[in-house]
Amino acid sequence: MDQLDSTIVNSAIPAMSLSFGVAPLSLKSVMTSYIISLAVFITLSGWMADRFGTRRIFTFAVTGFTVSSFLCGMSTSVDMLTFFRVIQGISAALMMPVGRLLILRTFEKSELLRAMNYVIIPALIGPLLGPSVGGLIIHWFSWPMIFFINIPIGIAVLFFINNYVPDYKSNEKKSFDWIGFFLFGGGLGLLTWMLDLIDNQYSNFNLIILGILTAVLMIAGFIFYSFKATSPLLNFDLFKIRTFRISILGGFFSRLGMGGLPFILPFLYQIGLGFPAWKAGLLTVPTALAAIAMKIFSPTVLAFFGYKRVLILNTVLISFVLFFYAQVGKNTSIELIVFINLILGFLSSLQMACINSLVFSDIAKNQSSVASTMSSSVQQLTFNFGLTASALAIGFFLENFDSQRQDQTLHALHLSFIALGAITLLSTLWFFYLEGTDGKQISGHN
Repeated sequence: MDQLDSTIVNSAIPAMSLSFGVAPLSLKSVMTSYIISLAVFITLSGWMADRFGTRRIFTFAVTGFTVSSFLCGMSTSVDMLTFFRVIQGISAALMMPVGRLLILRTFEKSELLRAMNYVIIPALIGPLLGPSVGGLIIHWFSWPMIFFINIPIGIAVLFFINNYVPDYKSNEKKSFDWIGFFLFGGGLGLLTWMLDLIDNQYSNFNLIILGILTAVLMIAGFIFYSFKATSPLLNFDLFKIRTFRISILGGFFSRLGMGGLPFILPFLYQIGLGFPAWKAGLLTVPTALAAIAMKIFSPTVLAFFGYKRVLILNTVLISFVLFFYAQVGKNTSIELIVFINLILGFLSSLQMACINSLVFSDIAKNQSSVASTMSSSVQQLTFNFGLTASALAIGFFLENFDSQRQDQTLHALHLSFIALGAITLLSTLWFFYLEGTDGKQISGHN
């Protein structure tokens, strides 16, 4: 629900604009309010889970998301819908990190990879399927149904929480770090907003630069503050752990390149190749199916090769796949596109399985809540960076071409794929610092 709702609304914008009697651009707040509130409040998750217990917070988050989904569907104005999207984003900010925290505290390191796959796969395919699922719902039903679809899922999740989810709570009662929340949460939210303005070619570029500098200063100020604070919101001492540091920094560049795919692939299919929306949406399905299938093979692959070899080779292969998209043209067969989409699904699923499990390989259980919050914050920020990077790449290359000519637009998209592939390739520089035995307690690699 969390990842799907980050992109599913995009498909409903035309229908919403007609329903509310406003211009499509007036609905920009409906999309950004969810992403910004998610970025700001994701930092609360670890502290709240430790203080009030994982079951209570998970129940609160899922209930909030389900109820706000219903209220979003019942909204009669843009302002009302935007307000309920903020509530939905806050609830989503608690769902994913606390869900991951439950996995970390329940399973031993040797079982962590298989368990984490069930968390990683939905997070991976949600943004890819969002536009196509949203398009199909709008085609068959009305726009409120994209929110109402969450209600039966949310009710089912609440049943499972009540019957099966353990309740973990910290014995140490830490006071909440309000200064850290203002600096880091506010800085993260402001940076997300500014990146979103770049993505939409906002005209006041000086204001964007000022906003980005302010956000960076707030986050930098939080880092310096956290080293002196008694109970900081996030513990940057975790970066002294080599596997945590490499996973976060290497994963940043990996997600940066792959994070733009939900944005740039529809451009390639619909604008570059001229496919109708339904056909472009169906082309994302092989990627999602391959991503799900990889969870069967990833533990075996890691046990045989180990994290270092898999991450280096897999990252290079993902870069080559992105470079291959730069060769896709009007004469490329659908069968070949489907095949390369399958390969992308396998590789990206394996990449996320590696990064999202290795980051916790040397983390003690009493550090898991902070580690989960930090990992989720970076993941959310990098997702936004990836979308912005792909939008900037397309915009930069289109400036030198005639956008009315499909062949020149396609060439600009090809150059954008090459840029994203090069960014992804940079993450191998971090993975070379891994040792062959890193993560062996998770992978079982000897």
